[in-house]
Amino acid sequence: MLGDSTAVGLGDPVPGRGWRGVGPFVAQALGVEPDGYLNTAFTGARMRCLPTDQLAAAVVHRPDVAVVIVGMNDTLRSDFDAGAMARDLDHVMRTLAKLGTTVVPVRFHDHGRVFRLPGPLYRALKARIDELNEVIEGVARQHAMPCLDLGSLAGAYELSSWSVDRLHPSELGHRMLARALTELLAEEGFILREPVSLVCSGGTRPRTIDHVAWLVIKGIPWLWRRGRDLLPHAAAIMIRSARARRTRMSVDAITVEGCRTNSSR
Repeated sequence: MLGDSTAVGLGDPVPGRGWRGVGPFVAQALGVEPDGYLNTAFTGARMRCLPTDQLAAAVVHRPDVAVVIVGMNDTLRSDFDAGAMARDLDHVMRTLAKLGTTVVPVRFHDHGRVFRLPGPLYRALKARIDELNEVIEGVARQHAMPCLDLGSLAGAYELSSWSVDRLHPSELGHRMLARALTELLAEEGFILREPVSLVCSGGTRPRTIDHVAWLVIKGIPWLWRRGRDLLPHAAAIMIRSARARRTRMSVDAITVEGCRTNSSR
């Protein structure tokens, strides 16, 4: 596994063992022994962290499969750069492909539908996610690698699929993601020792008070920090939309006036 906090397993805590998540579920389904599984992901990672901080360990490990879940942290930053992200992902996939590794990146969902962002921030984030997905799909296509579309998964927008923060999958969400990944790998010729179960077990189930506590203690401060970072981008989108509306209104007014002139003749 390479990537950010979702790849780490955040959202699926196991008592006494920390985070579990999608990686171990995929490894178990493929019959990978414990010493054959490597997770180089860390929380807060961005696309540029893959070649600088995670790729070297993956190359030494020489995996048959590498799942890449990264990019959402980039969409929430003011220095978002789709071109640089494409180059970084291309380098990672090119390097691993030379080792014979099947690299599976994940294409992201419309996260604003889950987190319920205010209108301008929602549109700004969606525009960024669309750019990110174009990068991921384009690089995967270039290297003839499979790509999983997270937004197409059944239940992807159900609250039960998400943890208390609505930023990371819940245990069920991680299981859903792992099942989809392993089914995609089966299509690529990998043998599944056992399907990923969607029955939750072994994890910690969040309570209603956990949802409320996260919203008050972490959710609102997070929204404020990330909102400030996205505001310039959101403002630009609002300005472009306003200009487009004014242009359409001017064209409509000219069209109506033209119709009136023609009808009076």
